[in-house]
Amino acid sequence: MIILIILAVVATFGLAYLIVKYLPLKYKWIVSIVLLLLGAFLVFKIYDGIMKPINFNKDKRVKYVKVIQNLKIIRDAELAYYKVNGNYTDNKDGLIQFIDSAKFAITEVRDTVIKVNKGSRWQPVIVDVEKRVVDTIGYEPILKSFEGKDYKNMFNVPGVEGKQFDLVIGLVEKIAGLQVPVFEARTEKKDLLKGMDVSLVKQEMEAIESDQIKGEYVSVGSLNEVTSGGNWPPSYDKANREEENDK
Repeated sequence: MIILIILAVVATFGLAYLIVKYLPLKYKWIVSIVLLLLGAFLVFKIYDGIMKPINFNKDKRVKYVKVIQNLKIIRDAELAYYKVNGNYTDNKDGLIQFIDSAKFAITEVRDTVIKVNKGSRWQPVIVDVEKRVVDTIGYEPILKSFEGKDYKNMFNVPGVEGKQFDLVIGLVEKIAGLQVPVFEARTEKKDLLKGMDVSLVKQEMEAIESDQIKGEYVSVGSLNEVTSGGNWPPSYDKANREEENDK
């Protein structure tokens, strides 16, 4: 786009030169008006060509920040579920119900000394052995960790009517013979950016820079590696914190 505009400007100046040199004087005022209008059009196109990607980036960022906020709540819910049950879940309604009703065990770790026979039954050798004991001293509702968070609507994709995040669970072999539970929640960028400039949306879908959300999805977790992180750069975490502080 910018190259085409530059070529148009060069062509306009060339045309103006030819007109001044060869066109009869009585027609020059007409051409001057045409050139003035053409110049104004080119200025507008240059401005639009510069501002369009800037405004696109601002608008997409606003959309992404809201989406990431929900993905973080989903991640927190899955991690809480894993802490209690030892695995993840793809049951969306069940995960919301889990937050409403489940409890964390509050534990206390203490060291104690016990007597252990290091000898035999007939020739006992009693020694003191230090042992670490974990006691459950109470329970805390998981709901307490989600105060102020709209977990009831965490699966609804902000700004996209009737769409929910995809939620999938699986297993990843961390080391030979050891499979670890994993989860992934995601939504397509193209749905979030619907109605925006087509060429800029296409570029966004192919983003690979470190300061951008890479690929076609905004996601948290992974089905290919053991992680509960999101695929967004740190700048979006800062934006989320600022939005939460403004509330």
